[in-house]
Amino acid sequence: MAQTLHSPGAHTPAPRQNNTAPAVPADVGTLVARMRALGASWPPDDGVAVFNRVYLTVTEEVGQHIGAGVFPDAPAAATLDVRFAERYLAAVDTVVDGQRPAACWRPLFQHRRHPGVRPVQFALAGINAHIGHDLALAVVDACRTLDCQPADLEDEFDRVGDLLVALEERVREDLMPGPDLLEVADPLTHLVGSWSLERARQAAWSAARVLWGLRELPELAEEFRVRMDDGVGLVGRCLLTPWR
Repeated sequence: MAQTLHSPGAHTPAPRQNNTAPAVPADVGTLVARMRALGASWPPDDGVAVFNRVYLTVTEEVGQHIGAGVFPDAPAAATLDVRFAERYLAAVDTVVDGQRPAACWRPLFQHRRHPGVRPVQFALAGINAHIGHDLALAVVDACRTLDCQPADLEDEFDRVGDLLVALEERVREDLMPGPDLLEVADPLTHLVGSWSLERARQAAWSAARVLWGLRELPELAEEFRVRMDDGVGLVGRCLLTPWR
């Protein structure tokens, strides 16, 4: 799937209604099923499989929160969640088709079987790619789908982000090497501690607002996206520094 931005015609955003939260949307369920199938098709220690397990957990939790009525606007939250996940699945499909994914995803796919890269590195590299590049584009995608402005999705964005931050903490706790690998873990702790999901999330929101503001200047918007993509890819390569 191309990673470009398309410029829509000018429009006046329609008012959004605060609907009663439905059961977990079918399209979110479809995403969960796809991620489970992908996970079952890859070896457990495959780097993309490591990230897929993490992201599957996020998607399941978001779906449960939508069904429980946690989000003020459940349809908007579901739309943002789906548009977000589609970016990751598109990267997977691109690789399956024998093509190069966006720069932000290349380090993870290129190093997915490297024996010297730890699971926590794979997980954070995938989160970095998805938050640092895909999230801003997903906000723009959702705004076009819902005919609204980024500010109208800020509550949903923040609530999804809170789930991601909580998950990042669990990833660091569950996937960091134990005391028996302390010699390796010392520089690894320094590396993974230098990256912050909260800062990445803040940057993604700013990038989404910029991209939305540039929506009628497609060439400039695409130049901005490419620079963002390249920068996130560089961070991903650093996160995947082998330790043996």
